Amino acid sequence: MRKKKKTIGTVFQRACAIVLCMLASMGVYAQNKQVTGNVYDEKNETVIGASVVLKGTTIGTVTDFDGHFELEVPANATLVITSIGFKTQEIPVAGRTGLKIIMKEDTQLLEELVVIGYGSVKKNDLTGSITAIGEKDFKEGVSTSPTELLTGKVAGVQVISNGGRAGSGARIRIRGGASLNANNNPLFVIDGIPLESSTDSKGDPSISGSSDPLSLINPNDIESMNVLKDASATAIYGSRASNGVILITTKKGSTGQKQSINISSQNSIATIANKVDVLSADEYRELVTKYAGIFSNKEKYVSWLGTANTDWQNEIFRNAFTTDNNISINGGDKNLPYRISFAYMNQNGILKTDNMKRATASMNLSPSLFDDHLKINLNVKATGAHQQFGNNAAIGAALRMDPTKPVMADGFEQYNGYWTWLDNKGNLNSLATVNPVALLTSRDDQSDVYRSLGNAQFDYKFHFLPALRANLNLGYDVSQGKGGVIVPEWAPQTFGQGGERTNFDQQK
Repeated sequence: MRKKKKTIGTVFQRACAIVLCMLASMGVYAQNKQVTGNVYDEKNETVIGASVVLKGTTIGTVTDFDGHFELEVPANATLVITSIGFKTQEIPVAGRTGLKIIMKEDTQLLEELVVIGYGSVKKNDLTGSITAIGEKDFKEGVSTSPTELLTGKVAGVQVISNGGRAGSGARIRIRGGASLNANNNPLFVIDGIPLESSTDSKGDPSISGSSDPLSLINPNDIESMNVLKDASATAIYGSRASNGVILITTKKGSTGQKQSINISSQNSIATIANKVDVLSADEYRELVTKYAGIFSNKEKYVSWLGTANTDWQNEIFRNAFTTDNNISINGGDKNLPYRISFAYMNQNGILKTDNMKRATASMNLSPSLFDDHLKINLNVKATGAHQQFGNNAAIGAALRMDPTKPVMADGFEQYNGYWTWLDNKGNLNSLATVNPVALLTSRDDQSDVYRSLGNAQFDYKFHFLPALRANLNLGYDVSQGKGGVIVPEWAPQTFGQGGERTNFDQQK
């Protein structure tokens, strides 16, 4: 009987202990508070899917599409907030019930995220070959075309200059595409819109009157470029991406950003790197005089020599000045971030008479409606360019032309004063080398090119199911190129043929 009483007492003691523990836990629970808050990045944009956890526990939640969270925690608790691309934050509650948390970007982590055409993934999770570069990685100096920004920045990508012509840009080959007949160019996609892909006889994108259609895009408006280098890009964009894809993202305004005006001006001088080593006038005269003796009519050959000392390469090339001026206006409140930019560039080519003038304008609006359930991204870009094409035939002529002859001379008025080879009867010798300077000045080859492209992207989050979203992206790309060539009657290359006049007008 005594043993039984002891057992009952033990059970009673244990029951009391359980009750006391329950009461204690209820007391602790009663001290918990409902804490709400919003998580933003440094640009005051909401951070979606950030993890909010009570430090030292597994109790937590994630932010919704508005960056909002709710969590019941003790008044003296500490919250740990984490999100991909941001540094971890530890925020003491300190009795507060409403929190505004600003997440700081983690540059190291951000560099591991890559845009692949249908979203962003971690670099370690990629199965294809992709390289991403941002504004800080772009080639420094004046760039007339987006292609020049990639020079020397991406492994396996060749950026080949098209020469010193104004606005000529560069040719891109990803992993050595070198088909003789097919197009070897990668597909360019700007803000989700693939550019028009018609090509000329060389397989280059063709807009009449433009030596490089991509030069109509202002490089200063570009924020980042992602290069998809392998055939997996065709899974997104089809066979036109068989030579790779270059995704271009342009700059945008940010929510809550104070209005700012940025003005920049870049000026540069381009020079020819090396000239072809040819004989000077004195060396040429010495050579002809020395070796003409093996012929019976030595005096005739020597008499053809002139007295001038002309460096024909110096006569056709120059130090080319370029100025690139940009102004942009950025800002935005909670519902309407915006960015507007204007730019003007005047670029001379190293070949005299070669010049390009370009004016660009762009506008980006990113309104958010219906409590951020509908997000709209509007992009419009417009460009107008006037180009004067130098006559490239003058380059070859400068290497062959007699350096003992002058650029201009008396008695050649019918050729506008330019010295010209004549035959024994005083008529133009059509088989001889044409005066290189005359080739440049006698050919008026001009064009005016206009291009506008843009898109409107609508992203709608359904109220009844926030995880379900509808996305619509509409875009356009229109262009017009017109111009012509005028060669006067006096031009040596067409003398006696009445000159030349051609015109073109292309719309796409």
